Amino acid sequence: MTDLHPRDHAAPGPWRELRRLTQARIGLGRAGDAVPLRRVLEFRSDHADARDAVHQGLDVAAFTADVTEVGAGIPVVVPSRVRDRDEYLRRPDLGRVPADPSTIPHSGADVGIVLADGLSPRALAEHGAPLFAALVAALRPTYSLAPPVVATQARVAIGDWIGDALGVATVVVVIGERPGLSVADSLGVYLTHQPRPGRTDAERNCVSNIHPPGGLQYDEAAATVSRLVAGARRIGRSGVALKDEGGHFELEESSPLAAPLPTPADEEEDPAR
Repeated sequence: MTDLHPRDHAAPGPWRELRRLTQARIGLGRAGDAVPLRRVLEFRSDHADARDAVHQGLDVAAFTADVTEVGAGIPVVVPSRVRDRDEYLRRPDLGRVPADPSTIPHSGADVGIVLADGLSPRALAEHGAPLFAALVAALRPTYSLAPPVVATQARVAIGDWIGDALGVATVVVVIGERPGLSVADSLGVYLTHQPRPGRTDAERNCVSNIHPPGGLQYDEAAATVSRLVAGARRIGRSGVALKDEGGHFELEESSPLAAPLPTPADEEEDPAR
């Protein structure tokens, strides 16, 4: 983040220093009774960047080649039921279901990793392969891994179908997060234990804001995911019952979280997912 322009009237005190520590729009200063013109132009530029990130398509051939180089298997490409990007934005429900689940090979491995374009294909293109490499390095010494799956025009819940078809105990969905006005290339990871269609967001764990150098680093994210996988296998579930506290996982027998979570068929997920 650049320093304030000398002619911008910034709020006194800590604002000038805080601007150097965050990408958030704070301490913008003023020009008369308005925001300085260059801050307005920065906002418009970032807004355009976010819109471009949403509509940008994923170069599937180039990305699968990058993933193959990691050496953890040949990726399987699984499109959702979405026909194009416009429909993807209008119909989140279609992005949660594979077009043809029968094309997903059964693996029976401990962990399956799904690499999904989501709302920021740019984020997956830029960070997906190195994050996948970090996940493989963190997980493969302890767990068997299914061949990677590249899901296109995908929402988070497509991982439930893919994980069920793969026959894995835990599915890890790496997905492009909704672009914001400060970051348009951030990845999130959603972990679901015993995946199957109908799982809810309450049954997932999320590791977000993965976009080096400004966000979470690849190895840090992979270490967190590895701890969550271990915790999920220990207590037999993921989501609100599972908390990452540096490797210490506890679930009180008397806790209401010990009871199965309701999964009503008509429960709505976050439309962004």
